[in-house]
Amino acid sequence: MKLKNKGFMSIIGLLTFTLAALLVLTSSLSLASGFIQVKGSDTEVNVVQRMAEIYMQKTKGAAIAVTGGGSGVGIAAIINRTTDLANSSRAMKSQELQQAKMNGVDPIAVVFAMDGLSVIVNPANTVKGLTLDQIGQIYRGEVKNWSQVGGPNLPVTLYGRQPNSGTFVFFRESVVRGDYANTMNQMNGNAQIVEAVKRDKGGIGYVGVGYVVDDKGRVTPGIKVLNVAKDKNSKATSPTDAKNIESGAYPIVRPLYQYFDKANRGKVDGFVRFELGPEGQKIISKEGFYPVNAEDRRYNARYGF
Repeated sequence: MKLKNKGFMSIIGLLTFTLAALLVLTSSLSLASGFIQVKGSDTEVNVVQRMAEIYMQKTKGAAIAVTGGGSGVGIAAIINRTTDLANSSRAMKSQELQQAKMNGVDPIAVVFAMDGLSVIVNPANTVKGLTLDQIGQIYRGEVKNWSQVGGPNLPVTLYGRQPNSGTFVFFRESVVRGDYANTMNQMNGNAQIVEAVKRDKGGIGYVGVGYVVDDKGRVTPGIKVLNVAKDKNSKATSPTDAKNIESGAYPIVRPLYQYFDKANRGKVDGFVRFELGPEGQKIISKEGFYPVNAEDRRYNARYGF
């Protein structure tokens, strides 16, 4: 009986080893072929998927797969050489760059779009605008009722992203400036936050602007996008107006990045150029985000884009 079990376990072990080897081989072949794998930011996944669809229609033989999971997932994948392009709504951290270097990866960053990170509430909430400081107080848990910031007598419900999200990190560093309240509901993605706020009169969330407007710039029904002011002496402005993004009047603006390994440039160069070209930038606008500005173009020019 023991001998039979031993033989059975050997077969299982052999099958497991073979399966693992096949997975590694498949992954290696995919990355080595013309197939382009894109992983990462949930904020970027829809707009990059749309650009990939159009690029594949126009480019013979092009094959691109785009998946989400969060900026942290994309950055880990570029470090581990399991993706060709990493979508990220935040810049790589110094320790991540060091890790990449140790793995022989030389990450190149390109800014392909701009985002006006949008703070949303339920339309039943009478609050129209907040300062950055007030939003920080709300997400740190110091403001627990909307009446404390001029709204209705209604408990605040916090909705945000998970720690592997670039948006989670950017919003914490740029707006919260401290730890999130432990009462914050950590959601898988932007779409989940939008749906939660639609159902919750006391809810507040933060999402990429592409998730709150349609292709004509109209705000998604069932939510209200708050105007945000840099401080109490500044005018609160909306992220849905391109002028506020271009002028810097809206204070929560961020670049959207893609990272690739310098050694892998030949494989992704055509697609990245398409994204940065007139057609790609037009798709970005149609998906609710903003095209790169002159500063971004100067940044990209450092790498020949």
